[in-house]
This record gives sequence, structure tokens and C-alpha cells, in this order.
Amino acid sequence: MKNLIGSVAVGVGTGVPTARAARGPSLVPWPAKVREFFPQVLGTAVGCGLVIGSRVSGLRGAKALAAGVSVAGLGLAGFFVAKGKLGEIEAENSEIDACFADPPSDMHLSGSPHSAVDYTLLGREGARFINSVTTREHAQQIGIKRTHDPIRVFVSVANADSISSRVSLAMSELIRNKAFDREYLLIEAPAGSGYANSTPVDVLELLSGGDCATVSVSYGLLPSFLSLPKVRVAGQTQLELHNAIDHELIGRRNKGKHVPKIILYGESLGARIQQFAIPLGSSDLDKYSIFRALWVGTPGGRISDTFHRLCAGESVSVDRPEQIPADASYRVWFLEHDADPVVRFRPDLAWAQPTWLDPDLPRGRNIPQEMTWNFGVTWATLLVDTMFATNVTPGEFESLGHDYRADLGAVATAAFGFSGSINSEQAASLEILLRKIEMTRAQMLAKSQL
Repeated sequence: MKNLIGSVAVGVGTGVPTARAARGPSLVPWPAKVREFFPQVLGTAVGCGLVIGSRVSGLRGAKALAAGVSVAGLGLAGFFVAKGKLGEIEAENSEIDACFADPPSDMHLSGSPHSAVDYTLLGREGARFINSVTTREHAQQIGIKRTHDPIRVFVSVANADSISSRVSLAMSELIRNKAFDREYLLIEAPAGSGYANSTPVDVLELLSGGDCATVSVSYGLLPSFLSLPKVRVAGQTQLELHNAIDHELIGRRNKGKHVPKIILYGESLGARIQQFAIPLGSSDLDKYSIFRALWVGTPGGRISDTFHRLCAGESVSVDRPEQIPADASYRVWFLEHDADPVVRFRPDLAWAQPTWLDPDLPRGRNIPQEMTWNFGVTWATLLVDTMFATNVTPGEFESLGHDYRADLGAVATAAFGFSGSINSEQAASLEILLRKIEMTRAQMLAKSQL
């Protein structure tokens, strides 16, 4: 009984200062209600978690507090799953927006009458991606002549019942469209819900005159934070896709045929799973004859740190377009905001101060000067940050948190090797056009949901 009373006393004693520390700044804005209740919820959760951690595990001191933080974190994460909403989320993401109800007529797009991909099974994100292809009118607005109609291939997790069959379907689509005769072939790894960002693809289609193809193979229908258990399945999907494309390239080289320049693109969880498929970094990029790679907002952690080191000899990391080097010939590009909580979040934040919060070192862009590291609290703060890191308004591009829309035009231009191909006026026109394209798409979606 004494031990229990002691544990409760310690829990309360720890919970109160934890709540006080939790009133500090965050990396991204939070809704007012979340900001109001976070300190008391975290203080209570950590206090209770500490009691449980010390009672169950027999831990003391810092280890007990870490256990308490873990219990609190598991409770926060488990809330989403415990609601039994996963099936509903998957069903919702399987539905195609009313504005995209009819399949595309362009033969170069998956889901068209010429395609073996069943359009009705593409899912919400797949249909959006396919129907976002750029047009000749778009190219004219930035003064570039369109020589080809771009190819977009998307295969949903529902289009076939196994990884191999989905990859096989994607390959048949690429071959049907003669994608390997194009100058560029971009492989985009989608996020957990199937979301494939169209903006970097827009950039490639516009700047290449349409002489390109893009392929994306989905692996699920849940948001990225609920898709973490699928990282290995998703990585295997990417690996099989790389192997299939590489096999085709080898055959074409042996026959003296043209082969396209291969570009990799992944964003958030998509970046992680693409890197999972090429764990040796530069060596694997050589193996698959990768021309360029752009990874955006890669989730932080030891895996990410290791991958950065493996690509260090030929990579550049930027926080914003102003940091694009004059020599843009790097093969590997990492676009990672200094204050992106998805990039900064990692388990050891609970018990170890990161260098980016070292009070004796210069702060990165958008990291509050008054933000300090607190045992357990910083970890929980960034956990909440990740939930609001992509709160965006269509057309209002902000270089903030996990929102990279304001940066992608310029960074993708450089990363894909087009820096010397356009002048400053065209670059400015491209930025305006990308915003117009997003606003038009957002307005279509808003009308279809009325």
C-alpha cells in the first residue's frame, strides 16, 4: 500500500510540472482547443502513466518517467484505432469524387477505355492523380512547347490482389503507353492513403514538354500515421517495381534501344518507403540507374539518418528554394524544413535533447527561439505537431511545417535537372501556374462535395 501511495505521489508530483512545461511553443500552429487542453491532458496522462510504468515494470527515476511517457503516447495513438473507424476510413478513400466520376478519355492515362486498369477501383487519390495531368494550355502559359501528351500510370491496392500482380499491371500500362520511349520516367511512391502529390509531376510534365511518364503503385487506403505497420509491404512494392523497370531497361539496352532517365520522388511516408526499397543509398541508385531523386519531408529517425549518410557523397539538403546551390548537379535532393515536426519527431526526443534545440547553437528557420527541450514534453509536443503539420488552404502556399507546396516548384525544377532550361520569367510563371492548378482542382472538389 505504501508503494502504491508513493507511486501516486510521484505521479502527481511529476504530472504538475509536466503540465506547466507543456505550455511552451510548438513548431506549427494548433487549434485553440488543443492548445488549451494539451497541458492538463499531458500532465494527467504522464502522471498516470508514471504510476503504471513504475508499478508494472518496477522502474524508477528517468526510466520510469520514460515508461510513463510511452504509456501516455500509446494512449494518444491508440485513441484513433480504438474508435473502430479504420474500415470507414478505407471505404471513404475508396470512393471517387463526383467531379471525377467519369473515366478519362486520354489513352495515356490509367483507367481510360484503352487501359486494363479498372477506373472504378482506383480510389479517391488515384482518380485525383490521374485527372490532374497537365495540358497543352498549361505549357503555353509558361512559354514551353508541348511535344508529347504526358503518361500517368496509377495502380490502386484494389486493382489487383497481390504486390506482384499490381506491379505487373503497372508495367503493362507503361509498355502499352510506350513509356520507355520517353525522355523521363518518374517513379512516385504514394502515401498510405494512396495520395500521390501531383505538383512535382506537374513540374516534370511542363518542363519536359510532356516527354515523360509517371508511375505510382498504391499499397493501402489509410492515412500515413495509420499505415506505419505497412512500411515493409509498401517497401516491397517499391522494390518489385524497381526490379521490373530495371529488367525492362536492361533488355532495351541490350537491344540498343532508347532508355528513359529514371527519377524517384517520395513525400513523407512515400519518401520513407522508397528509401526502404534502396537501403544501400548511392549503391542502389547506381544499381537501378537512377538519374535523379527528390525526397520531401522524410520522417525522422535512425533509418533516415543512416540513409542520409549513405547518400552524402552526392546529395544536398535544403530547407527552402533560397538554399538551392548554384551547382544543381546533385543526384540526390532532400527537401526538409528545419521546423517540420514529421522530420524532427523521433522516439529519443522523450529522453535526449536534439541538436536542433541546443540553446548554444543557431536555430533553424521557423523553430521558435523560446522553444526548449523538456524530458518527455517535447516528444509529446511534436507528436501533436505531426497531427497539424499539414493543415493547408488550397492555393495559399506556405513553406511551413510539413507543407512543401511553396518550395516544390523551384526545388523540383533543380532536382530534376531543369535549372538551366528555363529563364527567371518562366520560373515565375511556373510558380503562378502551380497555384492556379491547385486552386482549380480545389474548387472542383468543393463543388462536387456540395
